[in-house]
Amino acid sequence: MAQVLEFKLPDLGEGLTEAEIVRWLVAVGDVVAIDQPVVEVETAKAMVEVPCPYGGVVTARYGEEGTELPVGAPLLTVAVGASEPAPEPESAPVADGGSGETSGNVLVGYGTGAPAARRRRVRPATAVVTAPVEAPVAVAEAVPDRAGPVPVISPLVRRLARQNGLDLRALDGSGRDGLILRCDVELAIERMEQAVQAPPAPTTAPTTAPAATGAVTERVPLRGVRGAVADKLSRSRREIPEATCWVDADATELMAARTAANAAGGPKISLIALLARICTAALARFPELNSTVDMEAREIVRLRDVHLGFAAQTERGLVVPVVRDAQDRSAESLSAEFARLTEAGRTGTLTPGDLTGGTFTLNNYGVFGVDGSTPIINHPEAAMLGIGRIVAKPWVHQGELAIRQVVQLSLTFDHRVCDGGTAGGFLRYVADCVEQPAVLLRTL
Repeated sequence: MAQVLEFKLPDLGEGLTEAEIVRWLVAVGDVVAIDQPVVEVETAKAMVEVPCPYGGVVTARYGEEGTELPVGAPLLTVAVGASEPAPEPESAPVADGGSGETSGNVLVGYGTGAPAARRRRVRPATAVVTAPVEAPVAVAEAVPDRAGPVPVISPLVRRLARQNGLDLRALDGSGRDGLILRCDVELAIERMEQAVQAPPAPTTAPTTAPAATGAVTERVPLRGVRGAVADKLSRSRREIPEATCWVDADATELMAARTAANAAGGPKISLIALLARICTAALARFPELNSTVDMEAREIVRLRDVHLGFAAQTERGLVVPVVRDAQDRSAESLSAEFARLTEAGRTGTLTPGDLTGGTFTLNNYGVFGVDGSTPIINHPEAAMLGIGRIVAKPWVHQGELAIRQVVQLSLTFDHRVCDGGTAGGFLRYVADCVEQPAVLLRTL
């Protein structure tokens, strides 16, 4: 007899609590193998293909493409040991306990560790309500909380109400036992918006027609990567008292050194790798800028290792992959890692681990053809070095006017971790290394 197992959205790590369904990779009735990817989801960190730990026939899918689900919500059900779908889903163990029907993995790169013993869920008197995409039934989180004024509802519904300033205690739920469903919240929000937008009744006839307003062409949800970026930048600008200093530098000698190194054979060295190497040398001299601020403890936390983030623009928006332990890498190693992470960003395969844990960011906005910028610090870091385009300009070199390759360097820093003298010293050292790469030999 077939056993129907329920696969829930797994914990994707890094403190992520939800994910958006981007694309289903299987349909109801498909036969899936153990650890076969069944759905592509987007978290606040990256796009991830989620593998199913069970092998069998897909009997139901929960959530349409574009739907956000909390961790632990049902994704799909699989009939194990049958060639046809079975009707009743059953809560599933995370491992097979030796049956060979399931795996211990719920996500590639995020294993479940040691297998857990097989067990069955004891259903409460009021069961968890779930529905496949074919049936528009709301998902309830648990039985109603009889001690509180509002029955327990799904995290998505709670968040929707919180984001729109809606008091759930004022709503009458249309679900079972007064459960507040998403449609109840959406209706209340619509009524609230209509009340705000409705103009007061005029006491006298208007003498002129009201001014025309621009028509709304589109509303773009702030969610996924774009939403995470918006939240982080808003927090950075709100919490960090940032300041920016900048300097023009003659990069002619640096460009010549790179050309000579690549002509000597071996792996090619990228310009951003050389700038990253300069950055790590500067941070060794000015460790104040490789730090974070703990306001609760009222401490500046200086960090030993340099995990160097670099801003990259992708089709899914701005991402900041992180090169781990950049201070221990050679220019060749940095070039290879920048290339790997850039390609992963382009294809949407960056993992949450690739996008977190940075301590300092290198922002090469010169690729957009601009000279300068005052970027927002990547919270909770303390500084960001900006690189403008390298362009031929008139420059006084060795007492004579010449055409040189000039770049503008800018440093945006958290004024809580250091004063302008430290920030200026860091930036001046970077500029000196750009103008005279031999300066780096002192620290190699």
